[in-house]
Amino acid sequence: MRDLDKALADIIAIRSQLAAGTAFAGYGPAAIFATAFVALITAGAQYAWLDDPTHHPLAFLFGWAIAAGLSALMIFTEMVARSRRRHHSGLADAMIHQAVEQFLPSAVAGVLLAFVLWKFAAESLWLLPGLWQVLVSLGVFASVRTLPRSVALAGAWYFVAGFTVLLIASQTHELSPWTMGLPFVIGQSLMATIIYFASGVSDVEG
Repeated sequence: MRDLDKALADIIAIRSQLAAGTAFAGYGPAAIFATAFVALITAGAQYAWLDDPTHHPLAFLFGWAIAAGLSALMIFTEMVARSRRRHHSGLADAMIHQAVEQFLPSAVAGVLLAFVLWKFAAESLWLLPGLWQVLVSLGVFASVRTLPRSVALAGAWYFVAGFTVLLIASQTHELSPWTMGLPFVIGQSLMATIIYFASGVSDVEG
């Protein structure tokens, strides 16, 4: 029984090593591009219906939490479908786990950061849009080794945009739907474009 457990552990280790050295083709440009529209719609809706985001931070954060959850669900659903349909066959589960693992620290940090600022330093919530964008850039950079290297351009965009938003927001200490929305519209569109041309196939073909 011990030999069987060791053999299974070795197989899992080998699969993980193969997954780590294989370019991940699970991300679909269509789903990523759709998340840009989610960001645009969210920013537009908050601009139209949320009179003063700075004085209604929970409504602002809740709106973007819904947008982030919807975007993550769209990307994950297509990622699973593409990976298991034909792109990674037997390595699909290992590749999906690796992709989630690469982004998870940044996502968890973003959630915890929002909670801590809201609970203990509400006057500093204006920092969140810029900090979230910096965290996304770290998630993108963490994924570069299994994605087309040009994806680093999207990571660089989020990094620069995040600090630019921090500088802009530092002048007023106000929350704005557009300093949150526009960087993600541009960043997700850039990411989708890079992945589309790097893969050489569309979602329909993939």
